[in-house]
Amino acid sequence: MTNPILPGATLGVLGSGQLGRMFAIAARRLGYRVHVYSPDVSTPAGQVSDREFSAAYNDLEQLAEFARSVDVVTFEFENVPAAATDCIQKYCPVHPSKDVLSVAQNRIREKLTLRDAGLAVPRFCEVTTAEELRAAVLELGVPSVVKTASSGYDGKGQAVLHNVGQVEEIWAELATNQAILEQFVDFDCELSVVGARNSRGEIVHYGPFLNTHTDHILDVTICPSGLATDVDARAIDVAHQVFDCLDVVGVLCVELFVTKDGQILINEIAPRPHNSGHLTIDAHNTCQFEQQVRAICGLPLGDTTQHTNAAMANILGDVWNDVDPNWSALLATDVKLHLYGKVEARPGRKMGHITAFGNSINDADRAVREARDSLLNK
Repeated sequence: MTNPILPGATLGVLGSGQLGRMFAIAARRLGYRVHVYSPDVSTPAGQVSDREFSAAYNDLEQLAEFARSVDVVTFEFENVPAAATDCIQKYCPVHPSKDVLSVAQNRIREKLTLRDAGLAVPRFCEVTTAEELRAAVLELGVPSVVKTASSGYDGKGQAVLHNVGQVEEIWAELATNQAILEQFVDFDCELSVVGARNSRGEIVHYGPFLNTHTDHILDVTICPSGLATDVDARAIDVAHQVFDCLDVVGVLCVELFVTKDGQILINEIAPRPHNSGHLTIDAHNTCQFEQQVRAICGLPLGDTTQHTNAAMANILGDVWNDVDPNWSALLATDVKLHLYGKVEARPGRKMGHITAFGNSINDADRAVREARDSLLNK
């Protein structure tokens, strides 16, 4: 076991969006310095960090300088080139490992790794041409979902196939030479389990969180899930198996489908804090971002006790609608507001989130939706 990285040290983050921002806030509260690295400037994470490196992910000279300036490096998004992590780990530890990132970066590797570990995933086929896609559709049936193997998120890089006649058009639109066709899952609900694991193999978890999506973007998360105890327990067990299978050090989210006949299937994984875990900032003793700090630094993992029913709703750029949202109306309600410091509001862009509480999860769910609606009362 290596010595822990104690407060006063400097933590590095690859990526500089809202997840990096909330990580930096948690780290600085614990007494760490934070350096972030991305190709952008004046970023959400850079605004609250001690130093912002602005360079390409293939700039090995700048990556080396970044790595020499910190004591450990983590990620706020998974699509970092392998060469970047290879460069950085010459100078300092990187958590999660390059191997974990490699699995999460490619949907085919992800599904194969999980399936080979004995974990339940939707049926799938690897496809590299329109002809292979057509054959896969005939095998899996319709509807089915085709996704690019890499770089897809929030519904980007994927499409639903309802008949074989759509194959050529959709393949041309995806503009890829590697994709995965997945069986369409007629799910009852979507869950996520966020947890943290340290180098000693100790795991703590939250949730499961119950998630609803709009246009493939997470809309509202509630916790507790309100589902049967055995469903929650099975979801948590699956997440623990994923942590151990990948030997994760850090935070990871396992996104799950619960089918109408009660099966639990893994949809995908994210080796970092997750949008659905944002409510842990206000509703739990230790939030997911502090857990990320603790896990990568070799500190004891924090208590994940939830102290109130909570619901989180994303605030997208759509609510600006040419004028600023009605912040006064929102802040007149009993919610917690988190804005990410993004200058430009665009439709579908995550600009912030709000968390609400209630005597029941239904009360919290209703409160967070009503509060968000108040932003439109111009």
